[in-house]
Amino acid sequence: MNQQNTDTILMVRPIGFRYNEQTATNNYYQRELKNLTPEQVQHKALQEFDTFVDLLRKNNIIVEVIEDTLEPSTPDSIFPNNWISFHEGGTIGLYPMYAPNRRLERREDVISSISKKFTTTNTVDFTAFENEAKYLEGTGSMVLDRVNRLAYAAISERMNEEVLDEFCKKMNYQKVVFHAFQSIGEKRLPIYHTNVLMCVASNFVVICLEAIDDTDERQMVESTIKESAKSLIEITERQKAQFAGNMLEVVSTKGDKYMIMSSAAYHSLEQDQVRQIEKHCKILHSPLQTIETLGGGSARCMMAEVFLTKKI
Repeated sequence: MNQQNTDTILMVRPIGFRYNEQTATNNYYQRELKNLTPEQVQHKALQEFDTFVDLLRKNNIIVEVIEDTLEPSTPDSIFPNNWISFHEGGTIGLYPMYAPNRRLERREDVISSISKKFTTTNTVDFTAFENEAKYLEGTGSMVLDRVNRLAYAAISERMNEEVLDEFCKKMNYQKVVFHAFQSIGEKRLPIYHTNVLMCVASNFVVICLEAIDDTDERQMVESTIKESAKSLIEITERQKAQFAGNMLEVVSTKGDKYMIMSSAAYHSLEQDQVRQIEKHCKILHSPLQTIETLGGGSARCMMAEVFLTKKI
């Protein structure tokens, strides 16, 4: 029986967090903070990370924290869900990454550390697609409806449909592909990751339909959500810019469901949207301003869900 949420999260504690020039070419959420020294940036990011982990643990969510290493330099290691995923039945997925310095985040010691605590049966490795400049950045590029076996994916430089097809074939998913955009000046440019504009929970989907410019595609996505028997909570492009789409539903070891998001995302929501979410689960939010500004990612990006069975 596939489940949508898990009580166990893998997170990577940063050691050299900074603005990544290699990812800024198509992640338009990233902004430099030139008034801060590298040491100040790292200090602030570490504070935000530790506060976030404490919040999750206080609410009975298991967090497996991996310490990052100084070498090689991996400014985005705080976002592990892009390079690795863990699935029910013991499968690990490894993904092709757009930025060369993000490929260095893939660490054998992380995989072996998880394999010591959890049962793993096989690894599905898509990283060879990097040789063809084709990318699929894990559960950033795809948002998975695990129960209905749907992989929602917005086409971008980081989400290649050929790699997605391979993922769907090997992992038994059906793709739901569309184009999504954000306004940069006068232009509408592709959104780099699908999980910035949508989140699939057990009973509902949070999504910025405004970002899907093509009417037919928007209708297709909307009807797919409704056919999956989930209610739809729509957010605006302004809210999406505050990372209101970058949420993740988790469950505590006591069985309580939580929707995890940043404080910026939470404060962007209208009271009615908060009420709609709270019909299904409690909300937990934590301040992630430095990580969001420099990294261009938020709460969901920081959490790699672990659906593996814990060894006794």
